Amino acid sequence: MKIIEVDKLPSPLSLNFGALRSSTKRPGLVEALPQVTYVRPHLVVDGKKAASYAKVCGFGPAHGVPMLFLHTEAFPLAMMLFGSRRFPWPAMGIVHLANSATLHQRVKPGDVLRIEMQTGELLKHEKGQVFTLHARALRDGQLVWDSTWTLLRMGVKQPQGAPYVSALGDMPPLSRQADFYAESGIGRRYGLASGDINPIHLSAITAKFLGFRRAVAHGMWTKAKALSTLLPREDVAYASVQVEFKTPLFLPARASLWAARDEHGADFEVRNARGDKPHLRGRVSY
Repeated sequence: MKIIEVDKLPSPLSLNFGALRSSTKRPGLVEALPQVTYVRPHLVVDGKKAASYAKVCGFGPAHGVPMLFLHTEAFPLAMMLFGSRRFPWPAMGIVHLANSATLHQRVKPGDVLRIEMQTGELLKHEKGQVFTLHARALRDGQLVWDSTWTLLRMGVKQPQGAPYVSALGDMPPLSRQADFYAESGIGRRYGLASGDINPIHLSAITAKFLGFRRAVAHGMWTKAKALSTLLPREDVAYASVQVEFKTPLFLPARASLWAARDEHGADFEVRNARGDKPHLRGRVSY
C-alpha cells in the first residue's frame, strides 16, 4: 500500500480542473484499483467551517460538529485520486451509489485528527464498474469516524468483481415526517461549505453543459438534510447511517422525508413532494 501524505490541499478549483483533465483517460481492462492511501496527517477541526456546514444542512448548534462534516475533509483526497495517473478512469461520469458513515466518538472544534482515504474493492454493475473508497479519522491513534463510499463509473464494458448487491433490505411502512425546500442555490451554498464544486450542482447552465436538464442537489447534502431531522436534538457520541442514492433531486424542488422510527434510530426515505418517488433511502442508528 502506497502512502501519500498531503500537508497542503490543492484548491477546490484546482481539484475540479484535475478531474476535468482526466477525461482523456482511455483504460483497457482494469482488474483492481491501485493500492494507495492519501493522508492528511494533522487536521485541526475548524469550528467556523463546521458551523457553516451545519447551517447549510439544517443542523442546529446543539448538534455540535455534524458527523458527516468529516466527509467534507476526506473528499479532497478522493478528488486528488481521481485527477491522478493512478486512477484508471475519467472522473466525469462517476455516480455516488451508496454511502455509509459511523461516528465512533464525539468530535469537537479544535480536535486534531488524522484523515485517511484509501482505495477499496471492485464490484460488477449492469451500468458499469462499481468501486469503493474507505475513509477514516483518528484522534491520538483512536478511530473516531469511518466511512465507505460506493461509486459507479458509468460505461465500463467489462466490470470486474463480485456483483454489486444492495446492503439495505426491504423498508417497513414509512410515514411522512417533514417537508423541505431545496432552493436553486443550495448546490452553490453546499459547494462552498463542503468544497464539492462539481458543475452539475452549481447552476442550470453548468449542469446543462454536462447533460443535465437542471442543477442537481448534492446527494451528501440530501443525506445530511435528512439526518438533521432524524438525529436527536443534541450532540451524539455515536451514530451510524447508511444510504443508497436513487434518483436525482433537481433544483429547485420540494422534497419530503418519510421514516419509521424506533428507540435507537429510523429507516427513512427522502422522496419527491408527492411522496411517490425516492431520491434516497437509508437507515440511521444512534
